[in-house]
Amino acid sequence: MVDNTIFISVKDIMKTLSVSESKAYSVVRQLNKELTEQGYMVIPGKVSRKYFEERFYGVCEPGKEETHAGNERQEA
Repeated sequence: MVDNTIFISVKDIMKTLSVSESKAYSVVRQLNKELTEQGYMVIPGKVSRKYFEERFYGVCEPGKEETHAGNERQEA
């Protein structure tokens, strides 16, 4: 089953990454800190599913390449 929710919770991160609750909270805090520094609003205890997937799996939009820093390049 595909989860289409906008946010991923600590419990979901625990399952996905096979980590403890404290480590999952640490991941959420780090990702939310990064998003806050970029000017986005965040929800404590949850993080954008899209941002989580980009940071952990290197997901990028079809037709675009991704740099190592996580910034997208222009289409070739």
